[in-house]
Amino acid sequence: MTRHLLIVGAAFAALSLAACGDKTETKGAATPAEQAATPDANPAATVPTMADETKADVFAMKAADLNMFEIEAAKLAASRSTNAEVKAFAAKMETAHGKTGDSLKAAIAASGAAITVPAMLSKDMQDDLDDLTKASNEDFDKAYADAQVDAHQAMLNLLQRYAQDGDTPAIKAFAAATAPTVQEHLNMAEGLKKGFVN
Repeated sequence: MTRHLLIVGAAFAALSLAACGDKTETKGAATPAEQAATPDANPAATVPTMADETKADVFAMKAADLNMFEIEAAKLAASRSTNAEVKAFAAKMETAHGKTGDSLKAAIAASGAAITVPAMLSKDMQDDLDDLTKASNEDFDKAYADAQVDAHQAMLNLLQRYAQDGDTPAIKAFAAATAPTVQEHLNMAEGLKKGFVN
């Protein structure tokens, strides 16, 4: 009887260890929800998805980030470019995006949301600005035009998505009102880019 109990006990212990082992093995393959709950364990989980962009805080952060990039890139173009058309476009972008930043802050305030927009570029946007800074004098104007098309397209997509599906009325109104201006800027940037196609 004692031997039988020992065998049963050993079998039970082995099964318990196996069950613990299963839990340990599946820990590495966490579900997206588990990964999001522990962002330190998976830095990629902190990257907002397109679905997150319908949330006011994520939208505001991304919009402010793209907007700051436009202003900083325009300042860079003002100092680096020797092309009158590029300089004129950059001057318009610096002024227009300064107003856009103010309008975004006003929309956030009107919404009552507790959102503070970033004061510095994200790593991705800073990397894009650094790439532009590193462009040679011969390639700068084309690199700037390319960056403007990309950034304005990203901003337009973001604004249109939030205007349609956003979760905060005052910020949705900002997105809807700003999108046509960004579309104009995109058209201008595409025209600028065509001038540098070899």
